[in-house]
Amino acid sequence: MLTHKELKARALERADVKIEYDRLDEEFRFLDEFLKARAAAGVTQAEVAERIGTTQSAVARLESGKGKHSPSIATLEKYAHALGCRLELRLVNEMVSRKVDGQTTRSTGRTKKLHAA
Repeated sequence: MLTHKELKARALERADVKIEYDRLDEEFRFLDEFLKARAAAGVTQAEVAERIGTTQSAVARLESGKGKHSPSIATLEKYAHALGCRLELRLVNEMVSRKVDGQTTRSTGRTKKLHAA
């Protein structure tokens, strides 16, 4: 029987799976920040719900990312404030190169090996 790690590695060998996995990465990192912030604040979902005037199940849906609708910025701000945080949104230019494993990656998907100076 395959371990989770082996199954994931095998699945990511498929181009279609890898594309979808990468597409969802940013969303999962964002949701992970919410979970870490709540854990650091020592607050339960029920306590967050009470502070922002909603139900525990609504907070659970927000944290899972499986809600039928995306939460509004106002809802995300309320959640952040309930944990003593502030929400920070920003736009990042995808055309700007970023270094990944010694390579420069651009939004075009092309890579160029970096040369040591």
